[in-house]
Amino acid sequence: MKIAVQGLGRMGMQIVHKIADSEHTVIAHNRSKDKIDEAVTFGAISAYEKQDVLDAFGSDQVVLWLMLPANIVDDQVDEWLTLVPQGSIFIDGGNSDYRLTRKLSDKIEASGSHLVDVGTSGGVWGYQNGFSMMSGANNKQAFDGVEPILKTLAAPEGAYNYFGPSGSGHFVKMTHNAIEYGMMESLAEGYRILKEGPYPGLDLAAAGEVWQHHSVVTSWLNELSQSALAENPELEGIDGYVAESGEARWTLETAKELGIPMQSIQAAFDVRIASQNGEQNFATKMLAAMRNKFGGHELNK
Repeated sequence: MKIAVQGLGRMGMQIVHKIADSEHTVIAHNRSKDKIDEAVTFGAISAYEKQDVLDAFGSDQVVLWLMLPANIVDDQVDEWLTLVPQGSIFIDGGNSDYRLTRKLSDKIEASGSHLVDVGTSGGVWGYQNGFSMMSGANNKQAFDGVEPILKTLAAPEGAYNYFGPSGSGHFVKMTHNAIEYGMMESLAEGYRILKEGPYPGLDLAAAGEVWQHHSVVTSWLNELSQSALAENPELEGIDGYVAESGEARWTLETAKELGIPMQSIQAAFDVRIASQNGEQNFATKMLAAMRNKFGGHELNK
């Protein structure tokens, strides 16, 4: 199968690398040419301009995976719709608002093509471990058409599932990320009380290591926390500014519309906003360290 990927950031590059290592053909397109050149070293086909992408497909069906910030997806799709033939398949693999995904799907379908939303998790470990992918599409045949790529990206230990109509994949991924906020906040607060509690000098990394052996809080997030503390026990050089990328905010908006209280996720969200206004401490440093470990996010603002 042939697929193009636009957006060669931390995850997009890993997606290209993983596809290039398989029996599929991947075309790499990006705003900065150096990223395309890097992808070529993995075996990707270079596409410096949008027309290069179309030329690389030839008479094959155009399948385009967009791994882009949510705020530019619509504009990019508008540009692509003036170029691609009817029957093309767009995949939005980023963290887009599911409500906007439904509108985008309507626009793409009106042009004669299809959208598959694939909320993608796995961070900078996806190439090694496999990605976790949550998919939706109004046209189930469009999902079926890209499933071979999802199988490749899920190997060896990832997973994927089709959840229903357009936006459902992004809705599941949005909720996943909101849960992530709450789990991260709980771990960060726990490590803070160990740090600042009545027993000075506790070995936090050792506590995390013990917890990681079949305790109730055994988890990948705790593994990453333990790793960060083993490398940097005092979390020196981390300012404690914690970004929020939208998903928890959208989840809380949806919950409010539905009348569903989400106290834990709201509290975790509020901590991130407060950290951006200067309320920083060992717990917010832990949050920044975790984000760096799983997603390669910057440690400081």
